[in-house]
Amino acid sequence: MANPFFPGKPVPPEHFVGRTSEVNFAFDQICNRSHFAIWGGPGMGKSSFLRKLGSEQALRKHGIDPSEVVIVLFSCENIIPFTPAGFWHKVLTLLCEQLNSEPQLQAEIKPLLERTVTNDSLRQALRKLGRKGKFLLLLVDDFDAALVSNNQYTEAEMETFLAQCRSLAVHAEESQYLSMIVTSLEPLSQLGPKPNPHASPWYNHYLFQSLKLFTTNQLVQILNIIRPPTLRSEIINITGGHPSLVQTAGFLIYANTQPESNTSFDTFAETFERDTQHIFQTIWTRCNPTEQALLMLIALLDMEGHIEHQKFSLSGIERILTQHRRWLSTLEDRGVIISSSTGTGTLYSFTSSLMKKWVTEEILSTSDNLIRDREKEFLNLISHGQMKQVGEFINWLKNHPDTVKEGLVWITKILPFFPQ
Repeated sequence: MANPFFPGKPVPPEHFVGRTSEVNFAFDQICNRSHFAIWGGPGMGKSSFLRKLGSEQALRKHGIDPSEVVIVLFSCENIIPFTPAGFWHKVLTLLCEQLNSEPQLQAEIKPLLERTVTNDSLRQALRKLGRKGKFLLLLVDDFDAALVSNNQYTEAEMETFLAQCRSLAVHAEESQYLSMIVTSLEPLSQLGPKPNPHASPWYNHYLFQSLKLFTTNQLVQILNIIRPPTLRSEIINITGGHPSLVQTAGFLIYANTQPESNTSFDTFAETFERDTQHIFQTIWTRCNPTEQALLMLIALLDMEGHIEHQKFSLSGIERILTQHRRWLSTLEDRGVIISSSTGTGTLYSFTSSLMKKWVTEEILSTSDNLIRDREKEFLNLISHGQMKQVGEFINWLKNHPDTVKEGLVWITKILPFFPQ
């Protein structure tokens, strides 16, 4: 049997699992010719989600005749550099390509590409679709790229483009023939130009929905093919339910636990770390300095819990962290950390033990002046006295690399499932 996991690329619709309520919300909007904005951190499955919405099976399941919808799916990151003209031309070009089975309709729309393509060109195309009893399902991945200016795309042009999108989706008569679904790394309300206080926000026509970590039930369903069940449990512990990590771990473990495989445990561990490194790098890079400082503090608190008989203490910092719930909630929404209630308050920990390892190594690989270089960020979170505690603890960790290594072990429970 072919490996049923798909690391590094969108999951095919026939292998898509879970997200039932999110898919249903999306189709409620599609059936009403309304609009939907999906957001989630790197690797949360946004591209897979769009492909699921565009699948014939999903359309039929939600009462839509595939012959009545024209599906256009693309990523704004493929328009280099991003410009409104490039966007409208991309939509109309792909729309024409999807009409190969409708030569007459294709012939009516194709002339629109022979002159400068604008939002009005798409409006005319929508009118022609509507006359044939069809509508356009526009699935736009990585819409973030449209919300960053460049040398050929000014802030003013961005505001005009977004106003055109809103007008096409809400005010134009042809809006009844369009449903637009977009994805982004953060909610649209946190991206792009600030809304005009005297007008509706440019993103006001979208229903927002986030993609979060997989639930335990979804993970059991995704990993059902992995044997024995105890191995599935360890994959869940390693990945924390992060979709990209689950796909990578599932792919490698499925391949390496087949009868003909002779892959060693060490090789698996090295490969898994290598193939997931870019995920953690992207997560880390996207964090602002304050968020990075918070992650460092969470990592240090975790390390302290694995070390006995050392004279340094980070006591009190756990309580300080809970005073910064806005930042912590953002990290939780991205799937980087999770929280749990304890008798003394809220405990924050990393979703994946590998993310903890990444942040800890980031701390130890930086210069000896880490605290000084990040003084402003740390002082926004903790006191001068606590910052001194943190600096002493970091120096202690740097002088005890073996102790650090023991505290970062993340995969030993999988060892029995590999050839000895």
